[in-house]
Amino acid sequence: MTHNPLVIAFTGMVSLAVAMGIGRFAFTPLLPMMLHDGVIALPQASWLATANYIGYWLGAIACAFQPWVWARWVGKGLAMTSAIRLGLAATVVLTLAMALPWPSGWPWLRFLAGVASALVFVYTSGWCLARLAALGAPRLAGLIFVGPGMGIALSGLSATALVAGHQSAATGWAIFGGVALLLTLAAWPRLQGGTSTTPAAQAAPEPVRWRAMALLVVAYGLAGFGYIITATFLPVIARQVLPGSIWLDLFWPIFGLAVATGSLLTLRVPPQWDRRHLLMASYVMQAAGVMVGLWWPTLAGFALGSLLLGLPFTAITLFAMQEVRRVRPADASVFIGLLTAAYGLGQIAGPALVAWLLARSATPQAGFDASLQVAAAALLAGVALYAVLVRAQPMPRQA
Repeated sequence: MTHNPLVIAFTGMVSLAVAMGIGRFAFTPLLPMMLHDGVIALPQASWLATANYIGYWLGAIACAFQPWVWARWVGKGLAMTSAIRLGLAATVVLTLAMALPWPSGWPWLRFLAGVASALVFVYTSGWCLARLAALGAPRLAGLIFVGPGMGIALSGLSATALVAGHQSAATGWAIFGGVALLLTLAAWPRLQGGTSTTPAAQAAPEPVRWRAMALLVVAYGLAGFGYIITATFLPVIARQVLPGSIWLDLFWPIFGLAVATGSLLTLRVPPQWDRRHLLMASYVMQAAGVMVGLWWPTLAGFALGSLLLGLPFTAITLFAMQEVRRVRPADASVFIGLLTAAYGLGQIAGPALVAWLLARSATPQAGFDASLQVAAAALLAGVALYAVLVRAQPMPRQA
């Protein structure tokens, strides 16, 4: 078992790059290629994305209720690192399988990839945060969440190269599966030791915190809904507005690099700052990123929107996880699972809303515009919930 905080942080970063950057979000840059190949249509793409988000939600629910699940099935609890390894291996296999000419099976593959992503995300977050805290290096947690951004940027740039080379989407899935395999092999030996998925027996409930946790769960779920429409359909939306531009495929890599940059910036955030204030600011930034494409539908507007959406993306996750550890330190993994499940519900609702509005709009662009407006409103509603939390339970003053 390694005791080097940097090794633990980088292992978490690589694990999340596989599970989130590839397992979850490789679909976004490959979607225009799948549409171009004629293997799916736009409404079907919405439901394919929804299948992944349903899997993510169910996986998060399983993680949230894991004390009872593992206690019955395994007896002593499943080691977090074993769960992470299982999720990484499944992500590799399921990504490679998307290259098969099996359209009727793709929804099931994306569903299972969502389950695997949730497994890796929840347990990587819990394992890394706990290990870093035990080693006295909690501020390195920001490095963990660089992983999704780097994975997104890598998949986006790779898709751009594939389009330039006139390759098929199936080739893209095969390449991404190979990259996921290499990254998994790099992380695998370091995923050992740590803690069990079963929380400590002496963990006592904190009734005074339940109302705060409920509001936090709802607010975090609104973040899932607020970002997912843009994160899923950004390349498609850009093509609707700016057909034929050679720069369209760069918006998704810009988003990924912004995600990674935002995570690195969290390393400079003082630990005493109220995470709820930081979450409010992050939601406002994402709402602006969602809307800037409507206000300024140009190359510069979409690039700015990608930056504003990406910079706080994993910072929101980190701040929410840190708030959970502040409020419920003894059983943080359970509540990380609950937050992730709420986030997953928001992600399920987003593509479903797009599909519903597309079917009822005069043009695809009108459907996307209405969807983005609702998404921005959801993020601002999340800001209001955090304001209620801050007012009801202010942080204790520092001595």
